[in-house]
Amino acid sequence: MSSSLVVTRREDAVLYVGLNRPEKRNAIHREMLLALVDAVAAAERDRDVRAVIVYGEGRVFSAGVDFGMLAADVEGESRAPFRTVVGEMQAALSRLEAIEKPVIGALHRYVPGLGLELALAFDLRIATSDCELGLPEVRFGLVPDVGGTTRLVRTVGYAKAKELIMTGRMIPASEALALGLVNQVVPPGDHLAAAARLAGEIAANAPLAVGLAKKLIDLGHGSDKQTFLQMELLAQSILVRTDDVREGALAAAERRAPRFTGR
Repeated sequence: MSSSLVVTRREDAVLYVGLNRPEKRNAIHREMLLALVDAVAAAERDRDVRAVIVYGEGRVFSAGVDFGMLAADVEGESRAPFRTVVGEMQAALSRLEAIEKPVIGALHRYVPGLGLELALAFDLRIATSDCELGLPEVRFGLVPDVGGTTRLVRTVGYAKAKELIMTGRMIPASEALALGLVNQVVPPGDHLAAAARLAGEIAANAPLAVGLAKKLIDLGHGSDKQTFLQMELLAQSILVRTDDVREGALAAAERRAPRFTGR
């Protein structure tokens, strides 16, 4: 499937979703973001898709927000009040984040502002060594408002998030790796191949277990210890009755690779 804003393709159990405005350095406006989230969400309806990779066509992952959209929103020329518009985009990224399949970002060269806010909604992020990432909104008189402050604090911690957001500084991939902002740094041009290797490693596991593990971590990380422990028990009580658990045990006994079906 393809559109003027995003392109998708399937390779085995992996769905690739690409930002497709290379002539605009994949600058993101509302319609592009909604189209991207719709494309990723389609994986929920396809039992054969076990991981999603999001990448950018062209020279950069994304230049961030489309300033034409931003100017119209700030001047009140958009179809809705500014707060409503931003709220729609927040809801779109929350929907992406909640999908019970792993989403991996393959990031290259440049990931500022809204581009990084999008990437923060992914489960895992791989970046090229020449990649720069940051939230420079304060340089334009704004704050990161599409989940940037919220998710950055949860990803790199309170003090470092303050530093990065209040300075508006762009940081290299090596620093992002040290902070836990990205999971892996690879040579330029290798980001898609590295993401595919990671997706393949995840896709080999039981998909229901992977999905519930993601949900468990996302819901539990802000909970107290006892609540988190009880959530683990509830998740396991669901999984223990699945065909995949029986297949996993049988495969281990027979010393062969399991054939998971997601049931």
